[in-house]
Formats: sequence, C-alpha cells, structure tokens
Amino acid sequence: MKPRIEKLLDFTFSRRQDALRRDADWSPLLALFVAEGVDDGTRARIGLVEMLRAEGETPAFLDGERLAFTRTVRQIPELHTAAEMDARRAGGTAFGEKGVVFNITADFAPTIRDGLDARLGELRDRLARCRAEGDSEGAAFCENAALSVEAVLELAEKYRAAAASRGLHDVADVLARVPRFGARTFREALQSLRILHFALWCEGEYHCGLGRIDQYLLPYYEADIAAGRLDDDGALELLEEFFVACNRDSDLYIGVQQGDNGQSVMLGGLTRDGAPAFNALSRLCLKACGELKLVDPKINLRVDKNTPVEIYRLGTELTAKGLGFPQYANDDVVIPALERWGYEPEDARDYTVAACWEFIVPGCGLDIDNIDAVSFPGALDAALRLCADGAAEAGGYDAVEAAFLAEVQRRADALVEKYRHVEVLPGPFVSVLSAGCIQRARDICKGAKYNNFGIHGTGISVAVDSLASVRELVFEKALVSLPELVRLLDTDFAGRPDVLAAAKAAPKMGNADGRVDSIAKRVIEFWGHAFDGKRNDRGGRFRPGTGSAMYYVWHAREIPASADGRLSGHPFPANWAPSLDVPVKGPVSVVRSFTEPDLGAVCNGGPLTIEIHDSAFAMPDGVDKVAELVRFFVLRGGHQLQINAIDRETLLDAQAHPENHRHLIVRVWGWSGYFIELDKPFQDQIIKRVELAV
Repeated sequence: MKPRIEKLLDFTFSRRQDALRRDADWSPLLALFVAEGVDDGTRARIGLVEMLRAEGETPAFLDGERLAFTRTVRQIPELHTAAEMDARRAGGTAFGEKGVVFNITADFAPTIRDGLDARLGELRDRLARCRAEGDSEGAAFCENAALSVEAVLELAEKYRAAAASRGLHDVADVLARVPRFGARTFREALQSLRILHFALWCEGEYHCGLGRIDQYLLPYYEADIAAGRLDDDGALELLEEFFVACNRDSDLYIGVQQGDNGQSVMLGGLTRDGAPAFNALSRLCLKACGELKLVDPKINLRVDKNTPVEIYRLGTELTAKGLGFPQYANDDVVIPALERWGYEPEDARDYTVAACWEFIVPGCGLDIDNIDAVSFPGALDAALRLCADGAAEAGGYDAVEAAFLAEVQRRADALVEKYRHVEVLPGPFVSVLSAGCIQRARDICKGAKYNNFGIHGTGISVAVDSLASVRELVFEKALVSLPELVRLLDTDFAGRPDVLAAAKAAPKMGNADGRVDSIAKRVIEFWGHAFDGKRNDRGGRFRPGTGSAMYYVWHAREIPASADGRLSGHPFPANWAPSLDVPVKGPVSVVRSFTEPDLGAVCNGGPLTIEIHDSAFAMPDGVDKVAELVRFFVLRGGHQLQINAIDRETLLDAQAHPENHRHLIVRVWGWSGYFIELDKPFQDQIIKRVELAV
C-alpha cells in the first residue's frame, strides 16, 4: 500500500473528518413545505438543491487526496413530517421503510460515459415535448430532475474552483471534466462515480449499491493500461483511494446498525451476453479490499460451476482476513430463478445485489426486496397452539405440519394484502440515473421495468428443527402430549428438564440428517410457491427468500421458547443457517443439509451463513480447504453463501474491552461491520453462532 493511501486510510479510520463537519437545522424548510403544501417531487428537488448548496459552502480536501468530495453537513433535509406520513398510512397507503427510493442500484455507467450535461440536454428536450403535449406531470418531473442535475454540477464547480484556488490543479482539472462531461480515464470515471453516489445520499436515497464496478469501470482501466497512462500499481492506488472514500461518510448513512449502509459491489459472473465477466479489474478490487481491510465496500462475488478454483481461492483469502466477505452468489441458481420471475435473460445475467444480498438489476429495478418478512417459528408457534386446542394428535405429525404450512400461507397472504397499495416518494436525481425515466418523463417512484417485492423467511431452520422435535417427542416417543408441550414452551420447559434435553437432542439441520432435512425440503418447496399468482399494484411479483435481515432478533422477541429447545428471548440464526448452539458435524454436513432443498424458488436472497474458527486459516492448506468448501456449495446447488472467520474468545474480549478491538470486523446479516459498534443483542447473536473447523 502506498504511503499516500496509508495516510488517507488513517485519517478516515480515525474519523478525523468529523472536524470538517457541521450541523444543519432544516426545520424551517420542512415547515415551509407543510405550510405551502409543496408536492413531493418539488420537495425532493428543493431538499437536494439546498443540501448541495450547504455542502458547497466549504468544500473539503484531504492532504494527498486525488478523488474529491467529503460530506461536511451531517444532516440531510427531512421532507415530510411524521404526521403527514401517518396520515397517508391511515388512508391505506403502505410505504417501504422511510418511503423513499432505497435499497437499489442505479445505472451509473451511461452517465459516467456521457456526463451530466448529456442528461441535462435530454431533460430539456423532453421538457419541451411535455409542454407541447400538455403533459403537466411529465413537465414537473423534467423540471425537478433538470434542477437537481444543475445543483450537482454547481457543487462540482465549487469544488473545482476551490481546488484551483488551493493549488490542487490536477484535482481541479479532473473536476473540470467530470461529472459534466463523459469520463475518459480511470481516475475521471472513479471521480464521477464518487460524485454521483455522493449525490444520491444527499437526495435522501439510502442503501445505494455501487453495482458491477468491475464491468462499467473496465473500459477506462483498459484504455489507460493500453495507452500507458496507468499501470496496475497506479490503478490499484486509485481504486484503494476510492474504497477509502466509501468509508469516509458512512457513519452518516442510516441503517439498523452502524455499517448497515448498503455500499455493496458485485464482481465477476457473466456479461449481459453470457460471457465470463471476471477480469483484471475484478482481481484489483479483491486485492484492494485485502490491503485496506475496511468494511466498505462490501464485496459480492458471482460464481458458477465453471468458475476456476483460483477465483474461489482469491475470495477465500479475503475471508481469511476476517472481513466477512466476499459473499458468493451462484449464477447457476440465481439467473434461472430471475428468469422464472419474469426478468429478461440479458437483465438476469446483469444482476447485482441491492444492499445486503437481495438480487436486483441495476438501473431498471425498483424492486423493494426487503419489504417485510414471515416468521417461520412464529407461524409454527401459532399452529401448535391451534393444534393443541383441537384433535391434531389424532391426525398425527402430518396434521401439525399441515397446520404450520397453512399458517405460513395465511401470513404470506396477509402481507400481500398489507402491501396491496405501496407508494414510493420521488427521487428526481436518482431517476436521472435510472433506465427509461427521462424517456418516459416519469420519476422512478412511479415504477421501473421490474417492481417486485421481496419477502424474507425468518428462522426457517428453527421451525424445521422444531417440527422434527415435535414429531419425535410427541408422536414417536410420546414423551409429552402436544397440549403439555405448548404449556412448556410458555415456561421455558420449567419442571421438565427431560423434555428440554430431548428437544435439544432431536434431529437438527446442519448434520446431513435425512429425518430433518426432508422436512426442510417440503417447507422450502411450499415457501417457494406461497406467492404464486400474486401481484402487487405495480404489476410486480412477490419474491420469497431465505434471508432474515434484522428480523432474526426482532421476531425472536415475539414468541416464547420453541420446540427445538431454544429458550425465550434467544435469537434466531441469521438468514439460512443452523440454529444457534446446535452441535453440527462440520462445514461439509452443514452445506449438505442446507443445499438439500431446491433453492431456486426462494431466490430473493438469503445466504447460508457459516462461521469458521479463524485458526482454520492458519493451517497451510486452510485457504484451499475453505475455497473447495465454497465450490462444493456451488456444485450442490446453493444459491448464496457468506463465511465469517471468527474466534469466540476474541469476540467476548471485544465486548469487555472494546478499546482493544477497534478493527475487529464481523459479518452481521448481509453486511460487515465493526463488532464494537453493534448493539449488544447483535453482538450476542454473533457470539452464539456455531464455530466450525475444517
């Protein structure tokens, strides 16, 4: 790593950029919006314009920086009051989270190539057409979008002028070119991307993915290499500076936990034409992350059955550094799944992830991939109580499983009804970076090419293990009746330690045990078809998945103990993973269990999450073994995989002495974060995950 990058890295990690920041009071602006009844699109435009003007008051440059733009204003404007949003919800409108465009990946490539001036020209031409056609809605969009673009260009010009006045002429020269005009070099492309991404956060979009940077930045890298303007060392230095910059403002980005900011990139896979896409820039991205050891950007790596083992090894070397990534996505499963959900083949081959692991197509997807979740243990708890009040025991275990699946279906149907009418608040600038919006003269909030909703399946392994336990304890061994078992769940098995011990000893997913894995196959098959034929009011589908997001803590608080021996208050596993504290034979048995079901129908995202003791990577062949494990997962038909290299004793010490573990990174649910910055419930859940050896 070059000394210049080390200096920028130290500055950023030490949070010295905080000295450059100031607070802003946007309450007068919000009061004005309410008093004058300003429409949503105009609010979004004014909010961005005012935010960028405030940012332009004091452009910040770091010593040795070649890629500019650092946040100096901590708060972005609030555009709606809580009362306004509550009134809309009361009127039957549903929103995803804050209601804004979020958790998407824009299509940065065309604007990096053409420049914002080209987009501005298109908007002005389209505005004239809208006015001629009497399309007032289209005219309003074009006006707001054009003014938003002008605000971004105004800020870039202020940065250029400030750089020139400080003698930073090379920085000023780059800013004179981008983002107004198309990038010609790798540095210009990275600077343009930095500005465009910066502006999305300032507009209020959050969890803005960076997408397939090794594809859309590749032409600039190759051109520089061919012309002799850059060698790989120089390209790596620029890339590392860009990656450091991704961490500079991330503490200002919203998320359930610090680090949950959606700054994900996707590497490798296939091109839109179906050719192998892993390239020299993909390698540089992996190398940059390995040298920097930062949580951002989160690396995702697309692989398939033909991926060379060497690429798995490159990914595993990052895992060995304790970064919690790359996260792997299996093209052999994901691409056909997206095609079955109606994505065109070229788009399906171009998929990336949104924030964590939800699959999305850059620029043309307004999929709300994490709109809600079904608690599988919650559904089973309700089904057991229903069965205990009836004559389920006469129907045997099959009646219990049928009742459980019926409850899952009921909850799925309830979510379809809950999100029958969903609105998204406008984002004029993100619309400029989204395919077709200018041509349609409509904000992306009105819909994109794909408008699907993703539904997580929380705690699936807990429910499956609990079903196996009910079958064994109640119907095979007659150790306890179903009504008595339900009563024991409400008391954490008080007075019946024998039942608790038997519940813990019952078959569990992760051991390649057909007695429980066969249940998982039926449950996943059912879940994959729970939304068949259902559509939202945007014409989109509901995509079921095996992810949990933050619900693995939240949903666990809603139910008492479960029949697998989990006690009340104990969290579920994150995503598609063995239940916490379950003894498993090893990583191979875990992979076998969790690839036994057909995962193609539950491809909203939701990785198998495995914890491997970090000592495994100290072995001479440790990296090779884990790389082969990843390949085994892919060949077995797994859809998504993430591996954490952890040491429980280190995590416990970090809880007790956080000052000694500032750099400790862990994989949380679909993202990596610094362990000491997590709330204790999330820390505790990670500590309780199963450590495996290879």
